[in-house]
Amino acid sequence: MARNIQSLERAAAMLRLLAGGERRLGLSDIASALGLAKATAHGILRTLQHEGFVEQDPDSGRYQLGAELLRLGTTYLDVHELRARALVWTDDLARSGGEAVYLGVLHLRGVLVVHHVFRPDDSRQVLEVGAMQPLHSTALGKVLSAFDPVAHAELVEAERERFTSRTVTGLDDIERALDLTRAQGYATDAEETWEGVAAVAAPIFDRHRMAVGAVGITGAVERVCRDGEPRPELIASVRDTARSVSRDLGAKPF
Repeated sequence: MARNIQSLERAAAMLRLLAGGERRLGLSDIASALGLAKATAHGILRTLQHEGFVEQDPDSGRYQLGAELLRLGTTYLDVHELRARALVWTDDLARSGGEAVYLGVLHLRGVLVVHHVFRPDDSRQVLEVGAMQPLHSTALGKVLSAFDPVAHAELVEAERERFTSRTVTGLDDIERALDLTRAQGYATDAEETWEGVAAVAAPIFDRHRMAVGAVGITGAVERVCRDGEPRPELIASVRDTARSVSRDLGAKPF
């Protein structure tokens, strides 16, 4: 009978410990809870920290789960399941809003469009499933960067290209925009990526309250906006759609 690898068992127990209870734990707390010598616990923590699974607060010295673990967690949710759960809701959003609707997920320091509902009119349109959008200038990207720590880290590290005169590339200005996105629960893009195009997007959460995607509505700026601001009814519809998809993924009411 194959024997379990003790160091892996201890590392797994450490991650479970950090995932529950207090958000951050000190070395002594972790060693005591798992019945390990401090030196042993410290060695495991250093390895987990090196791999990005654990982070150490520079001020308190306490440990918490790292962004790499969050990245692995988001891949547990199959993109096809996200798309399947969103089909009906995104169709309804396009019909009620009269504009194109996109569903996006984090991929390679950008937003991968995994579902696209055409604007409900007779105009010629091109399917954009598989297209990539930037994190810093699109509504979908801002939402993911605001609510997903991995997306935020990738936005900080990525090259932030200026697409129009309205594109914001400075990190301080972007951080202020992300703070606003978190406070209001949605993000906007008014000609920041494409001239004449505006968008509104909101985050989609899974049952662990992790942001696993974003849904947004996009169209001509004169239709999406009124007096320079996104139409309130479109904002409400996008947020309702995001909540509905989140509930279908098991997220608790919010």
